[in-house]
Amino acid sequence: MKLSTVGYPRVGTLRELKFASEKYFRSEITTQELQVTAKNLRRVHWETQRNNGIDYIPSNDFSFYDNMLDTAVLLNIVPLRYRELQLSNIDTYFAMARGYQGEKGDVKALAMKKWFHTNYHYIVPEISDNTEISLKGTKLFDEFTEARQLGIQTKPVIIGAFTFLKLAKLVGNKSIDDVADRLVEAYVTILEKFDTLGAQWIQFDEPYLVHDLSLDDIRLFERLYQKILLKKSSIQVLLQTYFGDIRDCYREVCALDFDGIGLDFIEGNQSVDLIQKHGFPLDKILFAGVINGKNIWRNCYTKTYDLIVKLQQNCSNMVLGTSCSLQHVPYTLKHETALSEDYKKHFAFAEEKLTELEELKVIVESAQPFETEAFINNKELFNQNRNCTNENVQKRVAAIRESDFTRLPAFTAREAIQKKEFHFPLYPTTTIGSFPQTTDVKANRTAYKKGTISSEEYVLFNKNKIAQCIELQEQMGLDVLVHGEYERNDMVEYFGECLNGYLFTEKAWVQSYGTRCVKPPVVWGDISREKPMTVEWSVYAQSLTKKPMKGMLTGPVTILNWSFPREDISLKECAYQIALAIRDEVLDLEANGIRIIQVDEAALREKLPLRKSDWRHEYLDWAIPAFRLVHSGVKPETQIHTHMCYSEFTDIIPAIDSMDADVITFETSRSNLSILDSLQEHHFQTEVGPGVYDIHSARIPSVEEIKYTLDCMLEKIPAEKLWVNPDCGLKTRGVPETEQSLTNMVQAVKQLRNKQ
Repeated sequence: MKLSTVGYPRVGTLRELKFASEKYFRSEITTQELQVTAKNLRRVHWETQRNNGIDYIPSNDFSFYDNMLDTAVLLNIVPLRYRELQLSNIDTYFAMARGYQGEKGDVKALAMKKWFHTNYHYIVPEISDNTEISLKGTKLFDEFTEARQLGIQTKPVIIGAFTFLKLAKLVGNKSIDDVADRLVEAYVTILEKFDTLGAQWIQFDEPYLVHDLSLDDIRLFERLYQKILLKKSSIQVLLQTYFGDIRDCYREVCALDFDGIGLDFIEGNQSVDLIQKHGFPLDKILFAGVINGKNIWRNCYTKTYDLIVKLQQNCSNMVLGTSCSLQHVPYTLKHETALSEDYKKHFAFAEEKLTELEELKVIVESAQPFETEAFINNKELFNQNRNCTNENVQKRVAAIRESDFTRLPAFTAREAIQKKEFHFPLYPTTTIGSFPQTTDVKANRTAYKKGTISSEEYVLFNKNKIAQCIELQEQMGLDVLVHGEYERNDMVEYFGECLNGYLFTEKAWVQSYGTRCVKPPVVWGDISREKPMTVEWSVYAQSLTKKPMKGMLTGPVTILNWSFPREDISLKECAYQIALAIRDEVLDLEANGIRIIQVDEAALREKLPLRKSDWRHEYLDWAIPAFRLVHSGVKPETQIHTHMCYSEFTDIIPAIDSMDADVITFETSRSNLSILDSLQEHHFQTEVGPGVYDIHSARIPSVEEIKYTLDCMLEKIPAEKLWVNPDCGLKTRGVPETEQSLTNMVQAVKQLRNKQ
């Protein structure tokens, strides 16, 4: 029995890559120094896997920003506007990811979207009519050679041709069919080059195969790989899938000349059934994803052993592995010094999952598997009572009635009431919530947590920041203000810290996009709220201004989706527990005079099943009601906002409208306002604020640029329903760029109003 990983985390156990990259962006280190950090991280990651018994170790899973972007650069898919900047290769790469504004030009970043149903974001490659697809880059080969020089044989990993084409954006007149053959030629060249380099395996990642596939999709997949595999020579090719099963194309995949097929047995609901029904080719190796690459709970060896035995009845040659890349979980438990062993023993981060694979190998190969030490210890762990239930919470969830999901009066009546209540001008301006988390803000929070300053000092500092933030917003002329969220480390972690039932880590960072890392809290038990979480800050902020102050909350679905969830109860039950806690906070804010309350559901679409047939009964039928449960008890005069970002929302617009919020803000700046057509088509009733500029880029939009964006919006959205805002929170941005961008935004709106 051999072991494999699909991919490994890359930012470093202590976020070394993040900090080095940000120093590079600030011109504090050279390209060479940045590359040294990257090289050291790759070495550690390869050696960690080798030392833990992994036989098939991936290379090229490392990235400075994103693997889809890496693949685009490798294949010469670099839009002309970035080439014309005449920057170095690495700076051109970062310009595509982050945008560029400097002496050589001004360009926006490429679009950014969620990677399937994870909280990781990928950069969307852009293929135009003048794009000449060909193998130009060397990263894929350089990292393979780098590992071999360390004495480590790796399987190079690249996004497969089918998934790349399905996720890339065609911006000209060419179709997928028009560019497919050139892409095939590039992939054939990759195989040929690895043949000369002596690679034994190459891994083509094809997660798009777990979607609902049309006949045309399947034919495209076959067309691509029939040609690619024709030239594979001595190298062995692994087709790696993850995030679901490949029920639509299983037989077609098995019929192609792959040497290995990687299937997900964690999220692949029909993966076992497909093998039992159709068998598995004798001439191929099954790379069985039996270790969960997306959650941090220990693997139950009893269940996994039974699964492996079942698979062995149909597969004569099997490799054990992870269900997907381990980049979706933290590095290691070794840095979690504050967390009790009573908790830690139930968790497995990336490095611990390597140990689980090793232990499963010992169990499977043993003549007496149930008597191995690893099996006995694991069984004992799962027999223990975690003491994670709360009877009062469970009773409250059970008592939820259908009427608790419905807000009265209906939207149209509320809209009329609120227009009289607020008297907003056309195109009300606001922000999504957070303001820059500057060094002094972070230092204040750290000092308070370490006990080096008092609670009074901590609160006074934040109140001063709030006062400055409100003064700044009033000077700019924003219509609806926010308090800046200086007390919050993260939009999910903060609320988790205020709720019963959560656990928190010290160093369990997970990459979200580029240099942005998050530290998801862990849902340990039943969730409840003991006391108000945000009321004091919002009430103080409102006392400083006559303009409306938004109360800022994170919604139950996003809190759940951006946490590591329990596996012993349903997601629905957990979401309803959180919803009731947030509902209490909403009602407390309202009772204390906060008339506008924003409940962010940035991650609403994130856990939407990849197959449409599963949308309703597996997700939307509880996700939308969970949000409605949060706000259904407020008065008609109270205006409920929500926010969503960096996902494909066009296909669930009716479901979003049924959330019954009063105002919804969307990320649209990197997607060229593509959602607007869908809003218009579905007669979207909710007032909307499509983001007018990208906050994930350091560039500052001009007044003219924002005016043009607003003009485009007004072609699809009635003027009386349009709000104006950035596309997300401003926490990660610097102060000067934030102030200038918001000033330009307000100025653009003023000019637009003057034209009315």
